[in-house]
Amino acid sequence: MREPGKDFQPRWTRLAPPAVERMGLTWLISAAIATIVLWQVPGGDYILYPFSILATWFHEMGHGLMALLLGGRFHQLQIFSNGSGVATYGISQALWPIGPALVAASGPMGPAIAGAGLILASRSFKTAGLSLKILGGFLLFSTLVWVRSWFGLLAIPILGIIILGISLKAPQWMQGFVIQFLGVQACVSVYHQLNYLFSYSAGPLGLSDTGQMQKYLILPYWFWGGLMAIASLVILVQSLRIAYGSDSHFHG
Repeated sequence: MREPGKDFQPRWTRLAPPAVERMGLTWLISAAIATIVLWQVPGGDYILYPFSILATWFHEMGHGLMALLLGGRFHQLQIFSNGSGVATYGISQALWPIGPALVAASGPMGPAIAGAGLILASRSFKTAGLSLKILGGFLLFSTLVWVRSWFGLLAIPILGIIILGISLKAPQWMQGFVIQFLGVQACVSVYHQLNYLFSYSAGPLGLSDTGQMQKYLILPYWFWGGLMAIASLVILVQSLRIAYGSDSHFHG
C-alpha cells in the first residue's frame, strides 16, 4: 500500500540515503530555527559566517534588483568582512512614494520570495540542479557587474564556485537537499539582523529599511518590521508544505 503523501515528496528524498530521508523536513526546520537563534546571539554571525555573508548578498541584491525592475539603476553592491553591506541605486522621482518603499521592502522580502522558489525547485532533479547552477552563476555575475568592495570581490565568487561545484559534481539527492537548505537560508535571512528590522535609523545619517517604509508609507517602522518577519515565516512554511506535501510523514 502506498504511503500517504509519498507521491508529493521531492523525488530526491526518495532516493537519498535512509539517514538523510529520515531527517528531511525536520532537519530543515531545525536548521532554520538554529540559524535565526544564532544570528541573535553574540558571535553568532561568525559561527554562521558563510551564511551571514550569503544573507547580506540576498538582502542587498533584493534592493538593487527591485530598483532595476522599477526602471531605475543598480549602481553597486558592497559587502564587508563584518557581514554588513550596502546597495547603491537610483530610481525615478515619478515613482515617489511607492517606488522607494518597494525598494526598501525588497531588501528583507526579496530573499524570502527567491528562497521559496529555490525550495519549490527541489521537487525534481532537473529543476534542483538547474536552480543551483542559476544561483551559483548569478553570484559570479553579480560580482562582475555590481560588487565593488574588496571583501565582496573575494567572498561572493567563492560562494558561487562552491554552489556551481555542487551542481556539477554532487549526487542528485545532495543537490536537492542543498537547494532546499539554501532556500531556507534565503527565507530566514530577514532575521539576520532582527534589531535592524525593528530600528528606525541605521547609523548616524541614514534610515533603516523599515524606517524608510515609515517615511514613505506613514505607518510606523515596527509595524512594517513585524509584517515582514511574519510574512517571511509564512512564505517559508508554505513553500516547504508544497515541496513535501501537506500529508507527508517525516521522522526526525
